[in-house]
Amino acid sequence: MIEQIFTLTGGNEKVVEKVILDENLHYMHVIINQSDGFPEHYTNAVVYMTVMRGIVSLQLGDQDYYAYPAGTVLKIPSNTKMILNNFNPETLELILIKAPPPDVLPE
Repeated sequence: MIEQIFTLTGGNEKVVEKVILDENLHYMHVIINQSDGFPEHYTNAVVYMTVMRGIVSLQLGDQDYYAYPAGTVLKIPSNTKMILNNFNPETLELILIKAPPPDVLPE
């Protein structure tokens, strides 16, 4: 086979999976439920975020929270302060792509 095949976890349980981590990009799949999220941190690369289902609430830099529904694609600059939450009862599912990838792999 020439191609590589990767599989995403389905369902509604919390998932933070590093699907592809290579020299071209980092491709991550995230599922989180209501009242869950990521604490304040600074992006370590340009982040392309696709909201697959649910509504993501993001606080970027010094802005207030904004809510982005399924079907939204965001481009977040590197070194941006970010807080990500799911304040809604619907399960939130995201695809996060970092390209180019950061020099240090995420834990």
